[in-house]
Order: sequence, then C-alpha cells, then structure tokens
Amino acid sequence: MSLKLFSEIKIIGVNPYVLVESEEIVKLVPSDWKKPIPVIIQVNGQPEQPWHINMVPVGNGDYYLYLHGDVRKASNTKVGDTVEVEITFDEEYKNGPQHPMPSWFKEALDKESSALKNWEALSPSRKKEVLRYFSWLKSENAIQRNLEKAMKVLSGKTGRLMGREWKKGI
Repeated sequence: MSLKLFSEIKIIGVNPYVLVESEEIVKLVPSDWKKPIPVIIQVNGQPEQPWHINMVPVGNGDYYLYLHGDVRKASNTKVGDTVEVEITFDEEYKNGPQHPMPSWFKEALDKESSALKNWEALSPSRKKEVLRYFSWLKSENAIQRNLEKAMKVLSGKTGRLMGREWKKGI
C-alpha cells in the first residue's frame, strides 16, 4: 500500500524532513505501530529508483520522513519547497547494519576501550547510520579525518560527527 501527500520540506538542525501526520500513517501500517517505519519514497517522482528509509516517530502519532541529500538532489528540491511525496511501506525491509564495519574503524575501537564501550551502547539505528556514513568515504584524508572525529566523540569528548553534536559518547 502506498500514499501520496503534499508537504513542505522543513529542517531540524541539519536534517531536512517532511512531516507525515498520524491520519496518513494509518493508511500504511497497523495502528499500534510505535517504531520507525521502513518505507520506499520518491519526491516529485524522483529518484528514479525509489529510496529506502525509515520514518521516525515524533511522539504524538506523527512521523518525520528525513530526506537524504541524494533524494533532494534527484528531485531538485530544497528546504521550504512544497513537494509531492509518494510513500510505500517496505515489507521486505531487513533491520540491522547494511554496511560492514571498516577494518580501520574496528582496529581503532579495539585499541580504545571507552570508545568500544560507547559504540556497543549505541542503538542499532545509530550504528547503522555511522557505518553507512563511513561506507561513503573514499579518500584516505576523509577516512582519517572522520575516524579521528568518531574516536573523539565515542571516547566521551564533546564534538561533532555526521552533522550532529555528540556528548558523553552518544
């Protein structure tokens, strides 16, 4: 089952999103669903290959549908635009990290017990987000820069990684 809605792209921190209201959600999933909802989306009919993502509960029955940069680029949209969003419940979604842990990250975690402890305490969705982010790094410079940031924040120091503020390892 899928639904189409028109919504304005808004932003929380550095994360663009559209709000999917509770009355729309009941068209997609059971009414007692309280966790992230795996969906496939297109914005203004793009990208050509629909994008897999989880809608995240707001807490009042509504959900945030965060829009990845690749989706916004493909649809030529930005914060403030009103867009048509097609959302389909992703029945084939499989939970858990989809990207393997890079050896350079595993080796660094193995050497720093406090960072490893905080890594293990992260939610599965946060781990998945970090591993996905690391999978996009191509240059040795980008890998080293992001590894240093990751180890700093996972060791409990305040810092920024992946567009968000981390404190006390989370």
